[in-house]
Amino acid sequence: QVHLVESGGGLVQAGDSLRLSCATSGDTFTSYAMGWFRQAPGKEREFVGAISRGGSATNYADSVKDRFTISRDNAKNTVHLQMNSLKSEDTALYYCAAGRRVPYYATSRSGDDYKYWGQGTQVTVSS
Repeated sequence: QVHLVESGGGLVQAGDSLRLSCATSGDTFTSYAMGWFRQAPGKEREFVGAISRGGSATNYADSVKDRFTISRDNAKNTVHLQMNSLKSEDTALYYCAAGRRVPYYATSRSGDDYKYWGQGTQVTVSS
């Protein structure tokens, strides 16, 4: 079992940057592929980005590609989401998630592959 705590959200203006962090504790961090998802009011949860267990593979939603970067620090059991050139449509509650079902060198865009979820951190982008 792994416990996830997100941080780094806030209120920013369009064009600004934010760096989200997800600190984990419990089970061995490198046993888990990690993902970031988001949910805006009135909308379904959507995939944002994912990173493989070792960090060699990443995957992004088309809407954030070239603006967001996911990374992980396996020594500190932490995953980050660097968000640049933020847009009003990026406003959402951002969740990190951990899953053991994903093979070591792979990533997953499906929420079904992630068993553990954090409580979320709010990102609000004003235009």
